[in-house]
Amino acid sequence: MIPGRDCTIRKLDPQPEAGSDLWEGHTPGDGAIYVAPCTDTSAGATNDAVVGRVFWAQDQPEAIDPAVLAQRAVDKMLLRGPEIGITPKPGGTGVIGMPVYMWTATGPETFGPNSASASAGAVTVTAVAKVSKIVWSMGDGKSVVCTTAGTPYRKSYGSDPSPDCGHRYTRPSSTQGSGKYHVTATSTWTIDWAGGGATGQLTEVRNSAVDITVAEVQVVN
Repeated sequence: MIPGRDCTIRKLDPQPEAGSDLWEGHTPGDGAIYVAPCTDTSAGATNDAVVGRVFWAQDQPEAIDPAVLAQRAVDKMLLRGPEIGITPKPGGTGVIGMPVYMWTATGPETFGPNSASASAGAVTVTAVAKVSKIVWSMGDGKSVVCTTAGTPYRKSYGSDPSPDCGHRYTRPSSTQGSGKYHVTATSTWTIDWAGGGATGQLTEVRNSAVDITVAEVQVVN
């Protein structure tokens, strides 16, 4: 059951006459016709509008909460952590004080939108997932919250800072025990779903990580 809504599946009474399209080619006695209405039972509701379906089934189907189907739809999706892009690149060396760019690939599995549906009886729920933010833990005790996928770095940008998702290190990574900064990017997936006369929102979290090296500027005399 959904709070504020009555979505109980029940047998249609009276049953349609033989030959009705509702029988979907079956005959009376071969299963039955059921109705799955969702009416608003909240305070002050008029119940004038009913959302649902009339359908044939061999046996009495069980009522199911659309929120359960929403989670099943989410389980069908492949939602990943960010496909990290960062300057300096892992394996290379950056310099303290220079702008660091962070970004992710923007495919359906790494940023969205990503969608899937799940059904049970007469109810179908569709869910759509998108990344609403990425929190970058930079390894130096600081975090950056980005609400975009970030901007991939290009050489033509020179020393300009990232327009939407960037950072600057003030200490070399040699101050870390590993000699590198461990950067973790955590995506929050916001998932809107609708179906069965209901709507809702779910949240999933995924993360990825890389290690980068940042050094002091070497001065040559």
